[in-house]
Amino acid sequence: MVLVESHGEKDDSNEGTVVDFRGNPVDKSKTGGWLAAGLILGSELSERICVMGISMNLVTYLVGDLHISAAKSATIVTNFMGALNLLGLLGGFLADAKLGRYLTVALSASITALGVILLTLATTIPSMRPPYCDDYRRKHHECIEANGRQLALLYAALYTTALGGGGIKSNVSGFGSDQFDVGDPKEEKAMIFFFNRFYFGISLGSLFAVIVLVYIQDNVGRGWGYGISAVTMVIAVAVLICGTPWYRFKKPQGSPLTIVWRVLLLALKKKNQPYPSHPSLLNDYDNRKVPYTPRFKFLDKAAILDDNCAANAEKNNPWLVSTVTHVEEVKMVIKLLPIWSTCILFWTIYSQMTTFTVEQATIMHRKIGSFVIPAGSFSAFLIISILLFTSLNEKFFVPLARKITHNPQGITSLQRIGIGLVFSVAAMVGAAIIEKERREIAVEKEVKISAFWLLVQFFLVGAGEAFAYVGQLEFFIREAPDRMKSMSTGLFLSTISMGFFVSSLLVSIVDHVTDRNWLRNNLNKGKLNNFYWLLAVLGFLNFLVFLIFASRHQYKMQLPIEPEQWEK
Repeated sequence: MVLVESHGEKDDSNEGTVVDFRGNPVDKSKTGGWLAAGLILGSELSERICVMGISMNLVTYLVGDLHISAAKSATIVTNFMGALNLLGLLGGFLADAKLGRYLTVALSASITALGVILLTLATTIPSMRPPYCDDYRRKHHECIEANGRQLALLYAALYTTALGGGGIKSNVSGFGSDQFDVGDPKEEKAMIFFFNRFYFGISLGSLFAVIVLVYIQDNVGRGWGYGISAVTMVIAVAVLICGTPWYRFKKPQGSPLTIVWRVLLLALKKKNQPYPSHPSLLNDYDNRKVPYTPRFKFLDKAAILDDNCAANAEKNNPWLVSTVTHVEEVKMVIKLLPIWSTCILFWTIYSQMTTFTVEQATIMHRKIGSFVIPAGSFSAFLIISILLFTSLNEKFFVPLARKITHNPQGITSLQRIGIGLVFSVAAMVGAAIIEKERREIAVEKEVKISAFWLLVQFFLVGAGEAFAYVGQLEFFIREAPDRMKSMSTGLFLSTISMGFFVSSLLVSIVDHVTDRNWLRNNLNKGKLNNFYWLLAVLGFLNFLVFLIFASRHQYKMQLPIEPEQWEK
């Protein structure tokens, strides 16, 4: 569901840089297309199977087998997911600056395979777990928690997987789209279908993980569940490498991060220099590839030609003076940050679906006849909700919005984000009400209510993700400069990362302030509903801030400011 459009900028990175694996100009009849893209897609499919198979059921292992507290277990899971998405920035930087997307994806997939193999060992070797704790000891809080030595291998496995997963996540979709020539109308149309199938494929991988692998982990053994994940990743690496002769490669053009910090550094270095009388006196103004804008004017100083640069003909040295194009591109990135900041809390709320919601399911009624549904498998309803609302968006909501608004987009990216934020707040309100009722019935009547009540929060968060995920990705890709699209993807991944880290921070603060009364190992003795209410209030306040930022945001296509306007 990702549509990448050009908005009049010239994308220098696509000029004469597409080659085959021997470094020769590509033969379109023998390289690229659906065969190459499909082989590449296998890496992301396997990464999704591994990561979802870990994140959606890890908390039950940490609490049940390693006897770690619920709050600390939730923090371990959210830190793992936060690190994985944050490391996507590193993967994108390495690919752009030096390695290229193919080599980065191949190395990252290999690292992921190693990480899951280590996780298989960490959950299989008996000495890596504390002594078994029976129900009597568990009830009296006498279980022995896993020590540092036992956790060392687990942490090494998780963060090795995070390192590899981040590298795959930030590059595989771009490498897949490289297999299509946007200058060819037929291939450009095929590329749009690639993104649709990419999203559908990773969703199928997620469903397989939370239904099949989680069941195997709970009923056959953790080692078997993680071992299958490791095998799929090894196969994906082999398939990716075997497909090398069919790929199209784009040579690394240098990281856009270099442009950003160079502009900021030069602006700071020249802070005492006066502004020129007219922006046309800035370096390379006449050859700018994006319109000049007066906002964030302090950055213009990076493009000021001082006497030394002019006299020594150093205006083409980017370490001494920036161009107007580079300055404007950095301005575009800065303009994204207010919206970026308000997207974080959505992923904080989403992270509860992988931690406390799974913990709730473990102490609720999960039987259908004689079959017991694994607690982690309830996450399947989250993915089903995402797929349902993604389909409804494209088949119903967007066409209806087009008729009402007469806007070709139907729903703008910011409107999608706003709808997603509303759904997330509603999810936490529903989760708080259901948890309060669940706890009261469990304590007063000693009855377990059906875990299917959790479908309310899974359904609402899933609906929110269908809007927010697509809206955020579309916003960051469309609004960023064309040459910085890899950075814009990194910005999107960093909102997910920060959301998980904020969840970890909130859990630690709440656990400390409430003296562990809200978030307890035994949820029947805690007040998890209060934590959900806290997230609902924070989500509502965040939504109000989002409305302010969104109302002031100017879309990229509305930005052009012609030089004549300066003289009016």
